[in-house]
Amino acid sequence: MLLLSLGLTGCGSSPRLASSAGGGSSEAIECAPYARQVSGIDLYGDAAAWWDEAAGRYRRSTIPQRGAVLVFRRSGRLPYGHVSVVSGVSSGREITVTQANWVHHRIARAEPVVDVSPGNDWSAVRVWWAPSGVLGTTVYPTFGFVGPAGARPSDQVAAAE
Repeated sequence: MLLLSLGLTGCGSSPRLASSAGGGSSEAIECAPYARQVSGIDLYGDAAAWWDEAAGRYRRSTIPQRGAVLVFRRSGRLPYGHVSVVSGVSSGREITVTQANWVHHRIARAEPVVDVSPGNDWSAVRVWWAPSGVLGTTVYPTFGFVGPAGARPSDQVAAAE
């Protein structure tokens, strides 16, 4: 449980140094700067703030699209929220994401995220947990998807408020 708590707290906007397992220093990997780099979506601040920051700048939607960023709300386990970049859309209720720091200081690629919201609107998801090799049981609240980069705000589809 401690690993889970440590792994999900680093979603602020600026990188910081952290000790590596080998005893030296290495750049901490945080979700927001990593998502910005991978997606090209130029937003800053804690991950949860990306939803509001995107208003009028990027398309916000409840429909997943490759290259968009899934924005997680703040919660007890995610005090800064979290952001993941959609790497693939498997179905209307399952996507794969690339993300940083879901597992402490690691980058994960093409990992499943499943929509478990009652309204099929991506407001609640379950996320793959690599240490156990299964989909996690925790349900995380989300705002929806921002972007992808280049999508205009006027292209907004089924925006979640």
